[in-house]
Amino acid sequence: MTSTSFANFQNSASGAKGIIHLESITKSYYMGKQELLVLKGISLDIFKNEYVALMGPSGSGKSTLMNILGCLDSPTGGTYILNGQDVSKMPDNDLAEVRNKEIGFVFQQFNLMPRLTAVENVALPLVYAGVSKKLRIEMAMNVLEKVSLTDRSHHKPNELSGGQCQRVAIARALVNNPSLILADEPTGNLDSKTSVEIMDIFGAIQAAGNTVVLVTHEEDIANYAHRIIRLRDGVIESDKRRPPTPVEQLAVV
Repeated sequence: MTSTSFANFQNSASGAKGIIHLESITKSYYMGKQELLVLKGISLDIFKNEYVALMGPSGSGKSTLMNILGCLDSPTGGTYILNGQDVSKMPDNDLAEVRNKEIGFVFQQFNLMPRLTAVENVALPLVYAGVSKKLRIEMAMNVLEKVSLTDRSHHKPNELSGGQCQRVAIARALVNNPSLILADEPTGNLDSKTSVEIMDIFGAIQAAGNTVVLVTHEEDIANYAHRIIRLRDGVIESDKRRPPTPVEQLAVV
């Protein structure tokens, strides 16, 4: 039995709910009349409450796969089931709704609105969801508390450190209670100490029951995840679970 099959067997046997199911996913781009095949038949399952790192060198297809997982792009072929919905061939308007409801994004560049305060940035997804102003501010403050940033809630991004901006971005990703947290190089613009603090937050998010998929090229960051999937030349090169640390073993006991 392969490591991937064993991982799937373990989750199926324990009754874990699948969040992501990819079956024979391909993605092609055209340069003139020449077809460039980037993803070459990716099949993958990610289950509720998993903490997964996607890794691979430049050109491996990991960014393309991330865009498909985040419903920012659609596959050329194959099937993508996200939390029970087939999103493989959804039109753009429907994909936008799925993104807002099901996925919380955290990016390397933070992507905060410079004229909005921290709490207003966090509340932004709730505006698109039609939540009343009073309720969305209340919900935004609740998640800012989870990332220890309530005291900076009324500051704008240019008044915050890089680590604080990333905490705001994480809170924004959490505010809609999504099925999946998708983080793309979330520590890429941070120093080592701040990176550790941000990764500790992701660990707490996963421990609270969330599913986290982390895209990174840094081995030390990937090792925070419990499962590491490596891509090369558009295919999955390896899919392995990291052995639990002594602390994690004690937590299970």
